[in-house]
Amino acid sequence: MANDVALSNVAEEEDSDSSKPKPVVLITGCAKGGIGYEYCQAFAALGCHVVATDIPDRVPELAADLDLDLDDDGEVVPLDVTSDSSVEAAVSRVVASHGRIDVLVNNAGIGCTGPLAELRAESVRRAMDVNFLGQLRTVRAVAPHMLARRSGRVVNVGSVVGTAATPWAGPYCASKAAVHAATDALRLELRPFGVHVIKVVPGAVRSGLGRANAAQLVEREWRMYGAFAAAIEERARASQSGRATDAGVFARHVARRVMSPRPPREIVYGHMTLLFAALASSPVWVRDAFFTRRFGLDKQIPPPAAAPRP
Repeated sequence: MANDVALSNVAEEEDSDSSKPKPVVLITGCAKGGIGYEYCQAFAALGCHVVATDIPDRVPELAADLDLDLDDDGEVVPLDVTSDSSVEAAVSRVVASHGRIDVLVNNAGIGCTGPLAELRAESVRRAMDVNFLGQLRTVRAVAPHMLARRSGRVVNVGSVVGTAATPWAGPYCASKAAVHAATDALRLELRPFGVHVIKVVPGAVRSGLGRANAAQLVEREWRMYGAFAAAIEERARASQSGRATDAGVFARHVARRVMSPRPPREIVYGHMTLLFAALASSPVWVRDAFFTRRFGLDKQIPPPAAAPRP
């Protein structure tokens, strides 16, 4: 566990021993405007060597956007979490260059907004592929290297909606619930090998996700749920309200906890986390009543003309 002790003390020791190799932190989903981009800044500020990744098409833009010394503080590597070969190639490249990956931050994620009965199957599949299976791909690629060194930290990013699902975002909520369950299992499975697994549960954090969610709905017409279009659009922007936590503040909080000498099993942080904790522990009827009113489902709407009659 000596390697892990050195890793956890990086913030305190980086100035006292400049020859000590920096902890290598691989982060997925780092496009500018998102939380992953802020993670890059936060971990670099703690003395880590950041490996920022994104899909190949966006790597040149990411390299230009990152406010880091890419020769010292970090590097940019193409990685598509939906591709086994892309994940394996990225991990092999980092291990070949540095001999190890000390921290894996599974941040990549996409939204999926709309009524479950009308969402395209491909949209649902992609949400699960990126948000849940994407994390499993990176874990499978990185874990053997961490286990061989008996040291490392895996950070899986979930969401408060993984414990209290909202209307109009069922696939996203389901993907995050799967992340939570898998992370709880992985934490126990990797513990015998000296690898810490940390579940991050963000509340409402201001980032590019809300804008991307809203963009998905442009010119989208709902056949059965047209009367709820405004409520569906509002759900797409719900996490981006004026009181949402700043992404930089959120990322710095998470990075400090992850790199602490005793990393926690779970980090719950951000606007509305207390509300969702209360909803998750409430009776189902209370949760249903709250979300019914919050997302416009308390209206009596006549069935559309094309809907089949019972």
